[in-house]
Amino acid sequence: MKNTLRNILIGGMAVTMIASCDLNLVPSTDIVYEEGTSLLLTKRDVAEFQNGVLASYRGLHYGSAWQTVEVMTECFNAAIDFGNNYGFVHRLGSGFLASDDYTTGIWANNYGAIKNYNIAIEQCGKVEDEALLADVNVLKGMALFCRASSYLTLARAFSADYDPSTAETELCVPLILKYDQLEKPVRATMAEVYAQIIDDLDEAEALLEEAAENGPIVLNGNETEGTLNLNGQPRAIAPTLDAVRALKARYYLDTHNYADAANYAQDVIDSDAGYVLSSNLEQFTNEFMADAGQESIMRLYAKKGGEGNVGCTIYTGVSNTKEEGKFFAPMFLPSQTIINAYDNSDLRKQVWFPLDMYPVKIQGTLYNGIRIFTKYIGNPSLQTGENEDGAHYCKPIMLAEMYLIAAEALAQDGDEGAAKTILNELQAARKAQLTEGDLESVKKEWLRETIGDGQRINCIKRWGDGLPTRPAQKAAENIVANTPESDYTGRDLASDAHTLVWPIPSYEIKISPALIQNPGYSAE
Repeated sequence: MKNTLRNILIGGMAVTMIASCDLNLVPSTDIVYEEGTSLLLTKRDVAEFQNGVLASYRGLHYGSAWQTVEVMTECFNAAIDFGNNYGFVHRLGSGFLASDDYTTGIWANNYGAIKNYNIAIEQCGKVEDEALLADVNVLKGMALFCRASSYLTLARAFSADYDPSTAETELCVPLILKYDQLEKPVRATMAEVYAQIIDDLDEAEALLEEAAENGPIVLNGNETEGTLNLNGQPRAIAPTLDAVRALKARYYLDTHNYADAANYAQDVIDSDAGYVLSSNLEQFTNEFMADAGQESIMRLYAKKGGEGNVGCTIYTGVSNTKEEGKFFAPMFLPSQTIINAYDNSDLRKQVWFPLDMYPVKIQGTLYNGIRIFTKYIGNPSLQTGENEDGAHYCKPIMLAEMYLIAAEALAQDGDEGAAKTILNELQAARKAQLTEGDLESVKKEWLRETIGDGQRINCIKRWGDGLPTRPAQKAAENIVANTPESDYTGRDLASDAHTLVWPIPSYEIKISPALIQNPGYSAE
């Protein structure tokens, strides 16, 4: 079997399903994949595989990958002219089916990326040339990190919350560790998938730790020129040891191992890399509008007008006319619920929810007095036209999340005093009101800090909570979709609502009938 492979699909946007992977998507003679042969023969080969791995990872963040999750929540209302974009996941009613384009896309893109990671990992095992081993071990460590990240994403979305008491029998997602076009996978258990995640992270940590002893590395491929401190650095353009430990903190929080979750999160907070929480308006604006602060544990490659700068545009949709000037034309507006979550002094409210930055245009009419969510309005240095276009450097792991993980883990373990200390550090930096360290206070801070980041449903499931109603801002009450009200502003989902766990895509079940659908969904 011979398949053409160019830099492991360097675009990182593979959308092939796991049952029908096809490497003949980017015809080229750069690299030819023939099963059983080695593709890593030179340093250039290793660099281009590294580019492909990182491009695949970049393609799994921002855009639909995060917006799909966010519009499910109580934080956003669909504008009356949203065109039913994300409509079924926004309503989460009877129309939310196993064929939903947005959820199947997230499944497909992650498994397409996993295919690329698997090939890279397999190829690393074939290298015997001593001159290449140092570079190959870095590549393998990065690919293992990325594979663990994708499996964590898939497990969180398409499975119930991890329960240690049922993990041995509860179904998770298919576990595929080797590229095989003919495989018809079945669902592994939660215990099996999460065991693979931590195995990958442990091996990635060991490989990157050994490589870090030789000092910073040079990323000299086509897309990722620059040096990288493998121990960690703000705005790292590739996985580092701090990134691995941050992902371990997520893993341990998911698996209810709160001591290790707190320890790994604290390790990142205390890193020598120099991460710092933004604590004034200038710093905060620089971090989130210009992607130039000290909070990002990773800040992935992006090029003005080119690959890597995918944004989250459904909240802003900036446009203009000669007569009207600039205006927002959003598909989704912040609900009154999320606006009420912040104190007026909070930096996050000031920067992410401006009032009257531009008017809002809905169905041809301009409205003022409406707050818009601008966390992802666009980085001016990546903007290609006169309007803010949502282009940003992707920042998949942020320092503030480590504060939240540590605080939650401590609160879950009953140490509310220690949780209060670390929670207050984050709140003080954001100029928010200081609270106690109880779990309810931690939950509210998760909401305030990670809005727009695709985290909310993970949190809701982990806590065993439901989704409350989402009343519209008063100034927007007449311009949000609301028929019927029970699907929109009045939607109220209990914690056991089956739609909080996404369905296995119907196409996958047709190809692999042994796949078992999640409860509440038809086979279609």
